[in-house]
Amino acid sequence: MLDANMIEQLKAVFEKLEQSVELVFDNSEHPKQGELVEMLNEISSTSDKISTISSGNTSDYPKFLLKYKGLENGIHFSGIPGGHEFTSLILAILNSDLKGKLPDEMIQQRIKRLKGPISLKTYISLSCENCPDVVQALNLMAIFNENITHEMVDGEFEQAEIERLKIQGVPSVMDGDQLVSSGKISFADLLEKLEHRFGTEEASESTNQDLGVYDVVIVGGGPAGASAAIYTARKGLKTAIIAEKIGGQVQDTKGIENLISVPYTEGPQLSASLFKHISEYDIKVLEHRRVDEVIKGEMKELKLNSGETIKTKALVVTTGAKWRELGIEGEKEYIGRGVAFCPHCDGPYYKGKDVAVIGGGNSGVEAAIDLAGIVKSVTLVEFAPELKADQVLVQKLQSLPNVTIIKNARTDKIIGDGDKVVSLDYEDRANGEIKNVKLDGVFVQIGLIPNSAFVKDVVETNRFGEIVVSEKNRTSVDGIYAAGDVTTVPYKQIIIAMGEGAKAGLTVFEDLML
Repeated sequence: MLDANMIEQLKAVFEKLEQSVELVFDNSEHPKQGELVEMLNEISSTSDKISTISSGNTSDYPKFLLKYKGLENGIHFSGIPGGHEFTSLILAILNSDLKGKLPDEMIQQRIKRLKGPISLKTYISLSCENCPDVVQALNLMAIFNENITHEMVDGEFEQAEIERLKIQGVPSVMDGDQLVSSGKISFADLLEKLEHRFGTEEASESTNQDLGVYDVVIVGGGPAGASAAIYTARKGLKTAIIAEKIGGQVQDTKGIENLISVPYTEGPQLSASLFKHISEYDIKVLEHRRVDEVIKGEMKELKLNSGETIKTKALVVTTGAKWRELGIEGEKEYIGRGVAFCPHCDGPYYKGKDVAVIGGGNSGVEAAIDLAGIVKSVTLVEFAPELKADQVLVQKLQSLPNVTIIKNARTDKIIGDGDKVVSLDYEDRANGEIKNVKLDGVFVQIGLIPNSAFVKDVVETNRFGEIVVSEKNRTSVDGIYAAGDVTTVPYKQIIIAMGEGAKAGLTVFEDLML
């Protein structure tokens, strides 16, 4: 199942394991049981610290759990974690032995303070690119809090349960029959959701929430943030990065073919390279956090959602952008139950069904083309009189027999029956008439919105929410700078964000040396 090259790579990955990890599988007569046992045995063959054993229990389909030093550590896999989830299994083994990339001490303390018992299931699809982030985050939480158990469930094996729970998007995190989270979510937001849902133990008095004083703090860990941090660190400035996740929006980018000198890479690989480059320098990385408030002054004070504070002489905002929402009735209510933002992740759940794509730019047209190969029909709704996508994409879309294109239309309302989406109302802008389309899902693809809310009352922004910057990345406030997609700089491209981050870093050094 695993080729020789992968076996050799895993041997290198697991060579630093110190304690025993057991992969404990249930017996099953399911046709794919042999595939699971073969995978687990091959993984075990790569380290004398890993073993595969039978639990002696039986199940309807392939399942296994992890034991660390002979004890269950709360991590369960129901299904065969191949595809994107293979990494989740490898990291579960490494992280169980406290190896690999782990949350810092403050985040670990927040996890440990979650009140249990907490038993969660994450329903996934092996084609989902966002699912591993959620699975890996909850597995880490199970490792650091003995009162948490987490089970990855491959929806392929639990169709009846998915129907019963009315799950229409992945990843879907369930607490019993209650939906905790659906769709893409960061580690920071997921931890915050669990804190609000289950409560937390009191923090000890010894917990230090003052992170200290820095020359420069960069908020955001994408291409612009990484570039800015590397440049300031190279200039000898005491530098920290605060980010929900290193890589930022790049994590969600599939193929990257326009990063000059790199003919092809993908978002996760580029994000890993950014982290590796950052790690080469004395840069404090504070991941899984957001900035809630910025207090101006000669010394800027940042208040974080974790309860921590940090002070800095210079602040660089590189928080990028996120998916833009329609902001209409029914959208938020049915996220994960018919409203989706990732066609690659959630498309398979609409096989043989009718869906709409909102947005006629490149992302919307590409999504409609991809979905047309899976679903029964696609209705693309575009606000403008003509589609804005590249002509080659428009021609491809128009050639597909199961696609209907509606132009000059304003999406008015998403309608559900309480459990799932059943139709969509739109206004014909030519005559004001409201029309209805019966469907099962709506994919929103209307571009990005800057992540600038936390500084909108601190620095000048334009009507789109972009931070207004000078040619040297200075904002309207002395000592605060911005770079990348969150700013007014045109053309939201990775290579431009990297260059803008470098400019911002150099400007910070220039200003601090005056």
